[in-house]
Amino acid sequence: MLRINDQITIADWEMTESFTRSSGPGGQNVNKVSTAVELRFEAERSPNLPDAVKRRLRRLAGSRWTKEGALVIFVQETRSQARNREIAQERLADLIHKALVAPKRRRPTRPTKGSVERRLKAKKVRGEVKRLRGDLGE
Repeated sequence: MLRINDQITIADWEMTESFTRSSGPGGQNVNKVSTAVELRFEAERSPNLPDAVKRRLRRLAGSRWTKEGALVIFVQETRSQARNREIAQERLADLIHKALVAPKRRRPTRPTKGSVERRLKAKKVRGEVKRLRGDLGE
């Protein structure tokens, strides 16, 4: 069981872990021990996540989101299977934490009167410079 916050906990049946052999340095250990972890979280079927959080989680997950609605996190950073499991669960928790935060709605604003006047004055000055340039060439 993975505890996200006071309201949300992820049950064991929602997550499946599979282990494969890692690539990279490690000598014979790499060839013998399955240390890489693939954590699969069935996010779409999860009863603990609200729909809005699931939508934000899908957007944050990007290519890690499958067609079946699962979130797949693959970790092979360390030579320890236990540590890779911890890292995968931490990443899942971080992603869910980010998805819990609703983005602020943008309020459209209008430019101030002073900024409009400054912009128009700058355009006039620039136009005058260009007009004078043309007169000098003749």
